[in-house]
Amino acid sequence: MPGEAFGLYTHQRNNRIRSIALIIGLFLLVYLTVWGLILVGYGYSGVPRGRTVSSAAGQLFWSWLPFLTLGTAAWVLIGFKINVGLIEAVSGAKGIAREENPKLYRMLENLCISRGMTTPKLAIIENDALNAFASGVNDKQFTVTLTTGLIEQLNDAELEAVIAHELTHIRNGDVRLMVIAVVIAGIISFVGEVMFRSMGRVRISSSGDDKKGSAVAIVIGVAVIAIAWLLAVLIRLSLSRSREYLADAGAVELTKNPDAMISALLKISGRADIDGVPSGVMDMCFENDPDDFADLFSTHPSVTKRVQALVQTAGGRVPQAPLGPPKMAERQPLPEMVETSASHGPWSRPAPPAGS
Repeated sequence: MPGEAFGLYTHQRNNRIRSIALIIGLFLLVYLTVWGLILVGYGYSGVPRGRTVSSAAGQLFWSWLPFLTLGTAAWVLIGFKINVGLIEAVSGAKGIAREENPKLYRMLENLCISRGMTTPKLAIIENDALNAFASGVNDKQFTVTLTTGLIEQLNDAELEAVIAHELTHIRNGDVRLMVIAVVIAGIISFVGEVMFRSMGRVRISSSGDDKKGSAVAIVIGVAVIAIAWLLAVLIRLSLSRSREYLADAGAVELTKNPDAMISALLKISGRADIDGVPSGVMDMCFENDPDDFADLFSTHPSVTKRVQALVQTAGGRVPQAPLGPPKMAERQPLPEMVETSASHGPWSRPAPPAGS
């Protein structure tokens, strides 16, 4: 399985290091963005006579630095405090009590007990899509969110595999890392969008040689902001895809059922997109439907690769026949499984009948 060479505990340690690095990166990107905004501002309004744009911008930036640092720290703390509520608001998720779905809660609790984990909360999104995600940054916040489509269309073994996958993300620190990445992308994207929308409504007020200098300052400022925005996007895309392979492996370790994970992946494939949910939240989901060229820039490996990894390293088996429409698959037992050779990948043909 990709990423297995360094092991689970190395992945957990690396996630802690990445979390610290991302928070430091957030501060640097905020500083870079504000520097660009100051250049653009002086480019439009001009600077006092006898001053250069760079000297005026530098003086203003250093005077703002303590406030920028405090503001960014406050943003991180607020993001950590309200991230679950914010994600629920943009995704339409609603928390459920044990009485509303005791079967689902028992399934979650049994998996948590087997690993000595604190049982997270449960939330539901009323949507036909088949998907799930975990959110939160500590034991008090951790929440596993499932769509109604997922609950209705997967059988118990498959649903347990998906929940175990999300619990592994919590255990590995992936969820905390993704929340930090969303916080970073959110603030930089917001500042950049506001700046670019407002630029078209402002005109350069200086003239002559000053106007030429102002135009250069504006170009440099816009370039700096664009670089900060691009780096924020790359931070999100740079999160290792190995986390998904490791979460699949962790789910198999919890459930002892690689076949259930494979059949869940095959049922979910092509039906995971939750309408109206921001891309940052979709990046946290069990599946984000990457395919073809888009797969190069996705935060998730394709279902094909994930199934292949489960077959080759976890002893998983692919159904002999297509699973059919999800609703039928829910009401009927899974087709008979056949062993698939790791050397032939997950899409090998079924073994011929005995004696043929």
